[in-house]
Order: sequence, then C-alpha cells, then structure tokens
Amino acid sequence: MTATPRTYEVRTYGCQMNVHDSERLSGLLEGAGYTAAADGETADVVVFNTCAVRENADNRLYGNLGHLAPIKAARPGMQIAVGGCLAQKDRATITQRAPWVDVVFGTHNIGALPVLLERARVQEEAQVEILESLEVFPSTLPTKRESAYAAWVSVSVGCNNTCTFCIVPSLRGKEKDRRPGEILAEVEALVAEGVSEITLLGQNVNSYGVEFGDRQAFSKLLRACGDVDGLERVRFTSPHPAEFTDDVIEAMAETPNVMPQLHMPLQSGSDRMLRAMRRSYRQSKYLGIIERVRAAMPEAAITTDIIVGFPGETEEDFQATLDVVRQARFASAFTFQYSKRPGTPAAALDDQVPPEVVRDRYDRLVELVNEIAWDENKRLVGREVELMVAEGEGRKDAETLRLSGRGPDNRLVHFEADYSLVSTGSTTGVGSTTGVGSTTEGGPRPGDLVTVGITYAAPHHLVADGPVRALRRTRSGDAWALRQGQGPAAAGSVGLGMPSVGVPAPLPDAPVCG
Repeated sequence: MTATPRTYEVRTYGCQMNVHDSERLSGLLEGAGYTAAADGETADVVVFNTCAVRENADNRLYGNLGHLAPIKAARPGMQIAVGGCLAQKDRATITQRAPWVDVVFGTHNIGALPVLLERARVQEEAQVEILESLEVFPSTLPTKRESAYAAWVSVSVGCNNTCTFCIVPSLRGKEKDRRPGEILAEVEALVAEGVSEITLLGQNVNSYGVEFGDRQAFSKLLRACGDVDGLERVRFTSPHPAEFTDDVIEAMAETPNVMPQLHMPLQSGSDRMLRAMRRSYRQSKYLGIIERVRAAMPEAAITTDIIVGFPGETEEDFQATLDVVRQARFASAFTFQYSKRPGTPAAALDDQVPPEVVRDRYDRLVELVNEIAWDENKRLVGREVELMVAEGEGRKDAETLRLSGRGPDNRLVHFEADYSLVSTGSTTGVGSTTGVGSTTEGGPRPGDLVTVGITYAAPHHLVADGPVRALRRTRSGDAWALRQGQGPAAAGSVGLGMPSVGVPAPLPDAPVCG
C-alpha cells in the first residue's frame, strides 16, 4: 500500500525576497515528496519564512508558534520549521523560546530544509543550522510558482550598503550577482512555460554588476529582456537612488516591454536625516532622478518607501519630507513609523522621537500621500488602459461583479465583467456577446489582456465600469487554464472572487533594503 504523502504549508512574512524564497521552499518540499495542504487543513509540516525588518516581527512569530503548540501536541508527527531573516538573527533563541520547533534554518541554506526535517524526525530533536554565507545561489533550487502568468527572477542577493536603520545586510550578506546569461536563460524558460510578466529582484537591483565590474550591467539586462519573444511586461524592485543612473532611465524608456513604473525608496526628504541614515544621496539627487524619469516617461507611476520618526528627526526635517512628497507626486507610498531593531546602529542612537510625535507625523504624511495619489489617479479617468487580468487581487470582486487587473504603470483597476462588445474566442475587437458577469467561454482568464476605459478614481485603485473594449488571449491565460485542468483552448473566464495568492505583490509589506 502506498503511504499518504505528508502535507506542508509555508507562511510568508515580509518582502518580495521572502515571497520568492517561499516559492523555492515549496518547490523543495514537493521535490521531496510533500504535497500542499488543502485550504483550512492543518499541515503535517508548517514552515514560517520570517522577516526581521518590522518591530512586531518577533511578537508575530512567537504568537503564531504559541498557537500551534497545542495543535502539534495533539498531532504526533507534525513538524514546525522557522526560516528567513528572523531565524538568521535569533538562531538558537527560537528553540529556547519555542522548544516545540523542530527546525531552524537561515537565509543562506534554504535548500537544506528537507534534509533538516528528516534529520529532526529521525533523531527526535531540534535541528538548528545557520550558515554565514551563501553556498548555492537560490535560483538554482526548484521553485513552485504561485502564479501561472507572473514570476520573480532574482538578479542578486545581499546588500553592500550600511543604512543605520536596516538589519538586512547582516542577515543576507554582501551582494552576490548572477551572471547575465543565467538570468536570461531563466527568463526564457519562464516565458516558455507561459509567464508573460517578470519582476527582476534584488536588494538593490540597480547595483547589479558591481561584483563582476560592469556598472551598466543592469541597463543592459533590461534591454536584453526586451529581446525575449513573448515577454509582455518587465518590472524591477527595488533600486537605490545613489546608484540610479541615466543609462537605466534610457533603457526603461527605449525598451517597450519595460513598464513605466518605478518604486524608489526615499526614506526621508531631509538631508540631515539621510546623512544620519547613511543614505548616500541627498534630496536634490533624488528629485533630479524623478525629473529625468518623468522627462523620458511622462506617464510613469513612481512609488516609494518613507520612514517617519528616525532618531533626531525634528519638525523641520519632517517638513522637508513633506516637501519632497509634494514635488515628487508619488502614485503611492509605503510609510513606516521608525522602530528600533537590535543589531542596527540606529538602535543605539540618542534622541529617539516620542511615540506620540511619531504617530502625529505619520498621520499627516499618510493624509498628504493619499491626497496626492488620489489627484494623480483622477487624471486617468476617461483614459483607455490595457490591463493584465489578475488573480486574487480584488477582495470585493464577487459582490461587485467586477474582475481586477493591473495597468502598465502597475495601478490596480477593478473592471466590470461585461464582454458584450468582445467577440467570443477572438483576440480583439467587437463581435458577438457573452453578457455581463459571464463566466462562459469568451471571458478573460488571469494572464489575458483586456482594454478598458477608466470611469472612477480612488486613492488606491481605479474602476472601469462599462463593457470591456478589447480582449487579447495570451499564452499566460493558456498556462493558467492548464493549471485549472482545462486545455489551452478552453476560454473559461476568471471565477469571480477566486481566493488565491496570484501575481507577485507589487510592493512589500516591509521594504526591501533600499
């Protein structure tokens, strides 16, 4: 009799690096014979891929581990593993505080997880293995991608910067770059599988090439992606302003499949604070980059990360940040209240800002960011936009009878599921009807492209009510259909409100070191 495969669940916290690492962890576990646990089921193996950037990261982890303790006690053979940045930082402390954890592994040895789980099972004792440097580049490991149509591609790991608020470099190590040929081979393989959107990923993605001495390696890589047949959209995150050069701007503007979108962390608009943070650029340099990007790509959507309440920040410093926000006119911003992280230089700084002052400044910043983002979105009302249909991005899609997708600038658009102007089974144009809200043959699938007219703007999304104006079926939609057990010719549309991780998140919960 064949044994029932053990099931697994990977829970991910933090940035895109962790999301991509979790895809690898899932691939490793499936390669070792595990199967993904069904929704709502308790898995035989629960893996936490942790983040160390946010102040509550520790509390969140140990709270979840505490919740699992009685479940594990009542379920012989269940295993719990903790990996990621917090595991790299805390190491043996995890098994001291949560002795029911079976495996602790770090950022440099995610490939060891199946072996560590088996060793813990056989020896009946916790296995803690943390490496101080990378032995195998993670992209060589098997990957189980959550999305059929979009994928992360790592160009580098690690970081050579020394920002005083950031613990990531000490946990992920110095920058290690992949060779361009390896990256392009992975991109081409993904496209062959049906992927049509890739996001190039690095701790400081535009410093790519420093390890092998080519300062223009990143712009060359963007242009090379433009030559990959079938690759519709290229994005990247996150660049560092200090290393953002004009050759990258030119490559973005001149390569059609590189999207008009830029996420570039600001952190502070005050030169004094930037110096205290060891951010090797100043306000004028940052705004100069924004100006040149907009000159080359007038419709580019620019987003950012901002920290409020860094030690020593005065009201004058904060006003400088607000001034930059007004001038840059960000499409959105991830805003953070500064929190002390043990092991970072900033944690030992005097003149910590009182919490009530930090909160007040944070609220004022969020209000301004939302006001500007809303104004910028209103400018798009009445325009026609091509969207890549997304999976799982519209939480209210089922009740509103809408689907969701992202434009070239990565703005989220909820559109009416009305295909009355789109010919059934065709690639574009006007023809026979399939009706409003239809899930019959003729509707778009995740990864397909639709053209819609924007009718309404909110600060964080757009709405396109009215009939879809054009539908282009793609190999990505075919790949999604195959995952659902349909043939590539099946044209069934998106199930409204389908819960899924879907396309890689456009921005992190916590900032990638930038």
